[in-house]
Amino acid sequence: MALRTCSFIKPSGARCGAPPLREGDRCFWHAPEKAEEVADAQRAGGQRRKRERTLAVAFAVDGIRDADQAFRVLEIALMDTLALDNGVPRNRTLVAIAQTALRAHEVSDLEDRMQGLEQAVKHREPATTIFNEE
Repeated sequence: MALRTCSFIKPSGARCGAPPLREGDRCFWHAPEKAEEVADAQRAGGQRRKRERTLAVAFAVDGIRDADQAFRVLEIALMDTLALDNGVPRNRTLVAIAQTALRAHEVSDLEDRMQGLEQAVKHREPATTIFNEE
């Protein structure tokens, strides 16, 4: 059974390839009756990307792809949580942040130790035999 694809032809001459809407032969992005919704979605996407860039600069965070970035996110969460009124929910959040930070430090330390061991093994001299082969 062949899957249906959008009938829109790109400027390159290739078909779109996305699945069409149930009631038509074009996908959401190429269906003429969805043009206003597509424009709204594109506008929202642009606003989201702009907001992400602004927040990344304001908080000095551009993701959480490494330990330093993860620690920065935890610091932001900690400061924002400390600013809240004292209470059980705030204190539970503080405990969760502390537990997460401890775990992140543990994982980071283990990663550093593992890299050190890998480097030591990589640069180790080949073992020599102490026995005569006679």
